[in-house]
Amino acid sequence: MKQRAPLTLAAVTAALAALTGIAALTAPAADGKTADGKAATAARMPVERSLLVCPGPSSSDIAETTYTSFTPGAPAGEGKGSARLLGATKDAKPVLEAKEPGKAVGATANGADAPALTGSADGVLAPGWTAQLTTKVSVGRARGVLGVGCTAPGTDFWFPAVSTAKGREDYVHLTNPDDAAAIVDIKLFGPDGLAKSEGGTSENIRVDPKSTKTVLLSSLVPGAQLADATAHVTTRAGRVGASVQVAEEGVGADWLPASTDPAGSLVLPGIPADAASVRLVAFVPGEEDADLKVRLAAPGGAISPAGSEQLHVKAGMTAVLDLKDLTRGEPGSLLLGPADAKKAAPVVAAVRVVRGSGAKQELGFVPAAGPVGTRATVADNRPDENTTLLSLTAPAADAKVKVTASPGTGGGEPASQEVTVKAGTTQTLSPAPAGGKGSYALTVETLSGGPVHAARTLSLPAEGIAMFTVQTLSDDHSTVAVPRAAQDLSVLTG
Repeated sequence: MKQRAPLTLAAVTAALAALTGIAALTAPAADGKTADGKAATAARMPVERSLLVCPGPSSSDIAETTYTSFTPGAPAGEGKGSARLLGATKDAKPVLEAKEPGKAVGATANGADAPALTGSADGVLAPGWTAQLTTKVSVGRARGVLGVGCTAPGTDFWFPAVSTAKGREDYVHLTNPDDAAAIVDIKLFGPDGLAKSEGGTSENIRVDPKSTKTVLLSSLVPGAQLADATAHVTTRAGRVGASVQVAEEGVGADWLPASTDPAGSLVLPGIPADAASVRLVAFVPGEEDADLKVRLAAPGGAISPAGSEQLHVKAGMTAVLDLKDLTRGEPGSLLLGPADAKKAAPVVAAVRVVRGSGAKQELGFVPAAGPVGTRATVADNRPDENTTLLSLTAPAADAKVKVTASPGTGGGEPASQEVTVKAGTTQTLSPAPAGGKGSYALTVETLSGGPVHAARTLSLPAEGIAMFTVQTLSDDHSTVAVPRAAQDLSVLTG
């Protein structure tokens, strides 16, 4: 009788082969070597399918929304693929389709009926596939430019810098791309810890299959006025895409994406040079307090803002640091790290940024972001002068990256350049394709040196208001490690 465990291993090996399209795999023997005596290694292979979720863009009847999709170019002859974004409903209809890597494709939708989207890409369009939605609302309470990158569905999200204060409306958008219902919990943490949800429903929120649901955060804690808080969104069953849409009376509107996973050191890249107000909001999910050293990575190097060099964050409580007009005419990025390297408590963080003054203010957010890693992309950049600004930050060591502007949705030729970023600095540039028309994508690849963090600022002024939105770039995880398996599978079934 054959042993059950080896047969299970053989089945796993076969499944990996089917998933990655590898014709023959080589598995390590018991001594960690392959059949030819060489040390076993894990091969990195391109992913063959990617999934993205985009929230519903706006409730305004005068909203103008642009969807843009892009996959970095693949070498010729590597096969075919497709990518589609569809309305997030059971009777989903295509909103945007792409069949060629290396070229941005776009679509538009007007009014409040533009749907939340789900989408998938396969074949050569899967590795690094990205999508962006950008909405412009010229007047009204929700006026502003609202931009957000579509994200992979998940089960755990942190949103520092939310609010339930008077004059703010923060909605969590939950989109379920799957065929089974998702069950979601939302917890709010203010300056005194977990906010009680008496009279509100913050647990067991059902999101039906192939549907989207919006939750007003102030409805979860009736009567509470939390000027600055942190929302924690988790799922008990299933998975969702999650983003927070913020509208603030007299200040505008934008999306607040999730912070990167809790870590002892964080980078918040791409704070605009003309920021009139910068407010840092941080939260410690663990049981140990955090003492954070705060620095600004400017073009000339890293500096500590006078009077705001450190921030103490109590465990389970949201802390705030008002940095005012921190950048003072030069673009920069916030670097957060432990004041004592031996006491590095994991934190999450985001900054609320305001440009302009009086009735001409505009709101945006920059969450803590992971490094660009091997490669990262942001879509929907505009060719107009002073509209697109890319910020690159090297927090710890010098680094060299390659920046490529793709052809636009209306044509053009790709343009690439190499950029060296000195340690502790933020460098900015406005790359664009040659002769490009329409929106285009920017791809950043790390060539050498330490980690690099990046963000794109898109400015679309209207009626004298400096309307803008900032999107961070993170590693696109376009390849996966696949263990090698033995060609002679008799070792698995004997």
